[in-house]
Amino acid sequence: MPLTRRTALAATAAGVVAGATVRPDLAAAAVADYVIRHDQPRQTILGLGVEIQSDSIGSGNNGLPTATTSVPHDLVASERTRMYTDLLKIRDDRGFRYLRLALGLYLRGLDSTQKQIIGRWPTQLAELAELIAVSGIEGVSAEYWSPAPGWKSNGSYVGGTIASTDPGWLDQYGDAIVRDLAYLRDNGVPVKMFSLQNEPSIDYVAYSCCSYTNDQYYKAFKAIAPKIRAEFPGIFIHADAENGQRGRGGALIRADATALSQVDGWSFHRIGSDSNDQLQNNYTSDAAGKPVFSNEFEYQVPTSDWKMVNTAQSIMNWMTFQNSPTWFWLHALKPTYNSEASGYSLGFWRPYDDDDFTKYPNIAKGHWDYNPRNFNGIHGFVKYLPWNSVRYHVDEGTQRTEQRIMAWKTPQGKLVFAMTNRSLSTVTYTVDTGSARAFQGQQYTPTARNTNLTDKTGPVLTLTLPPTSVQFWIERL
Repeated sequence: MPLTRRTALAATAAGVVAGATVRPDLAAAAVADYVIRHDQPRQTILGLGVEIQSDSIGSGNNGLPTATTSVPHDLVASERTRMYTDLLKIRDDRGFRYLRLALGLYLRGLDSTQKQIIGRWPTQLAELAELIAVSGIEGVSAEYWSPAPGWKSNGSYVGGTIASTDPGWLDQYGDAIVRDLAYLRDNGVPVKMFSLQNEPSIDYVAYSCCSYTNDQYYKAFKAIAPKIRAEFPGIFIHADAENGQRGRGGALIRADATALSQVDGWSFHRIGSDSNDQLQNNYTSDAAGKPVFSNEFEYQVPTSDWKMVNTAQSIMNWMTFQNSPTWFWLHALKPTYNSEASGYSLGFWRPYDDDDFTKYPNIAKGHWDYNPRNFNGIHGFVKYLPWNSVRYHVDEGTQRTEQRIMAWKTPQGKLVFAMTNRSLSTVTYTVDTGSARAFQGQQYTPTARNTNLTDKTGPVLTLTLPPTSVQFWIERL
């Protein structure tokens, strides 16, 4: 059967993948610190996601300015192309798979009825379509920060809740959401994932939001999800986008087989958390056989060297200990004058109304530059973890919190593994790869990205990791 989004998720939930290679020499590997188990395939990893600030927000997330400050809108043509290819595509073929699009926030234009979300300026959708086409991203993860104000209790993007849970009202509301998503598709923005509401417990922030009670979320999800799937048959629908099955409506959805059948995964936010959280806590125990994953990760305060490795370990530990099929960083780029930019972004761009060059003096108006401590923790996974790779179990003699390992095989059968060192000391470990081939090494630190290391030949590799570093070892076929 061809690998589709839903069959990949089924494999994730079962923890098995067809076509596994059984390794014959496990007994000989007992002396290694880590042993890659070719006989124990795990989930299919679909690819990574990232959000785009495609409209303005106030510094410190304070308010919704009328300015069109956004990317790719603000960038000169050459910088748009560089963003698409160097920040988002990364690989020669394709890099990030999903673009998280905040409906009602970073796409918040309205039609005359105040009930349909459209572009706020004439070229906004064309700019998003160009970004997706040139970067090779498959499509958007469309997620509401707020419905259009005409569906809200307070008639505003900010605050409030949905106006009703009457079945007839929900039927009309669901049809309007389908029209919002069809508008994206019809303007060259493919819709590949969907979630009803970002952080549905929140109604007290100064930007777009909409709170739901457990009953509201359950009734709205049950009414709307089938409509979405009917219009977009291959879509990945995830529930809650804050606390997964433990969040709004989760218990009610799990108790209703019809509603549960519409859930492809449960989405969590563990913003800026220590990666040990995913190692020590079980997010799958009550997931009703559905995959769990993080669809937002960032830091609320400026980034640091430690956080660069912690970000890498967050990706690895969600996938290793929670069998996640994907993982999302928050923002691709943030404007130079937003106070939250350092912790939120993979890079910074300078809007045309920013004349203060004391911060980021090297960035001209309409241009962007990297935020290395964030980007360097993610780049290697986008580059060396192709879409639909399969994770393989690794035996760990000692399960360490400051050093982590994850192994996978690409769709072409190439073995790759990542190792981290979050500590301030150099460490050396042995890894039994089960492969006699040579391995190409690439190293990441807070200041250096994708540094070539000397090839090593298996099956047992002795690897030394400097403090606060991440290494990728790629089998040469």
